[in-house]
Amino acid sequence: MNCTKEYKEHIEYTFHAFCKIVIHHAAITAARTAGRKQKHEISLEYLAEEKHYPFATEDEYFKAPEQYEEYPVSFCGDTVIFYNGLLAKALSRLPRQEQEMIYLSFFQRVPQHEIGRRYQCSRSAAGYHIRKSLRQLQTEMGEAAHEE
Repeated sequence: MNCTKEYKEHIEYTFHAFCKIVIHHAAITAARTAGRKQKHEISLEYLAEEKHYPFATEDEYFKAPEQYEEYPVSFCGDTVIFYNGLLAKALSRLPRQEQEMIYLSFFQRVPQHEIGRRYQCSRSAAGYHIRKSLRQLQTEMGEAAHEE
């Protein structure tokens, strides 16, 4: 179909008019959105002058930890420093073999089958001794915490 020159101009003018309307309405929407934001915003100078709020706060979570008392305990020829006195005291009350089993399991990450081989028992027996020792530590620390 052949379009005349007048028809092409008409389509072009109609398209330009449509674009102007779309841009006009987009500007109105942007102005309304900015106005709504401005109603809800408060300047920082107003807060600082009127209510004397500080611009920043310091949270207690990020403060440097206090120096704790150190409790050195020796296992298998190595010295481990604990910062919890209750734990160090409860560990020292365990039998030597169970202390070493806990040390090897939790500090040296030795598997239970190797711990069992080292103490001439099965893997399940080594696991039983470790769990029993942990329950004993938990009860002793709980009792000691309630006493204080």
